[in-house]
Amino acid sequence: MEIKFPYEKILLPIDGSEHSRRAVKFAGSLGISSGRQLSGITLLRVITGRYMKNYLPFFDFRAEILKQSDTFTNYKQRHIETNILPSLDECERILRDIGFEGQIDKVMLEGDPSQEIIRIADEENFSTIIMARRGISEFAGIILGSVTNKVVHSAIGQTVYIVGQKIPEGKRCPITKVLIPLDGSSYSMKGVIHVASLFQELKDFIDNITLLKVINVAVYLKRLKEGIDSEEEAEKILNEAKEILLKVNIPEKIISTKVRVGDPSEEIIREAEENDYNLIIIGRKGRTALKDLILGGVSTTVFQRCQDTTITLVSSE
Repeated sequence: MEIKFPYEKILLPIDGSEHSRRAVKFAGSLGISSGRQLSGITLLRVITGRYMKNYLPFFDFRAEILKQSDTFTNYKQRHIETNILPSLDECERILRDIGFEGQIDKVMLEGDPSQEIIRIADEENFSTIIMARRGISEFAGIILGSVTNKVVHSAIGQTVYIVGQKIPEGKRCPITKVLIPLDGSSYSMKGVIHVASLFQELKDFIDNITLLKVINVAVYLKRLKEGIDSEEEAEKILNEAKEILLKVNIPEKIISTKVRVGDPSEEIIREAEENDYNLIIIGRKGRTALKDLILGGVSTTVFQRCQDTTITLVSSE
């Protein structure tokens, strides 16, 4: 199995909020904890035009005419100088203060935030997008709100980290304890491969990897009638995942396997809350028996309710 560097080139959208600053700290700490240096981090700030709402009552608003006016240009330039550029500079300082020595690029774009994030991620071949769970100003909304929702659904070529509201304090590395829910699909196994690559970079910090299979009580009897033993199936899935980790020399002592019975989303959330994981890794597509679409059902519930924990959605490519 080929192990690739898990986050060689990071795109880091920001919005000036405390939430986005937390994502910047997460990215910087991840960068300096790696065994290899990142090729770089790109800070991205997208101007949406919402700043004009304070001035619109004074105009007979006709969009195209207004955009060409000197007044619009002046307000826009003032917004850039007083809000956009300072926020980019502040986030660069945060990364440097943490100790990140790699290349930092600062990019300012104008348009729909989600579309611009996805466009530049694809065009510039970013491997990873790291963004805050929620934000204010330009990125108003919760995790499954407009911007993040669109990025999570559309950035199929990138692994997306949605930084939780709590990241480890006083620790150099923000990832030490990882939970990987499995359903037996090839997509969920991508999460196992991702944590295998993470460990190669963060072996001095990751001290627990838990593989979790939830037996869905809602379909238990149906599958039993079909001749499927759910307990045996769960053990087979977990053993297959564990074998992947052992083959890349991850110590067996830090690998745990667990089977829980109940509603899959509830059991994943309960496991996360009871054991204080700081990263949950979820495959982008598929649910076999659960018949979930990405961010449908189980995934949606986990994203919405695991507010404190950072969640990684692994690239499907």
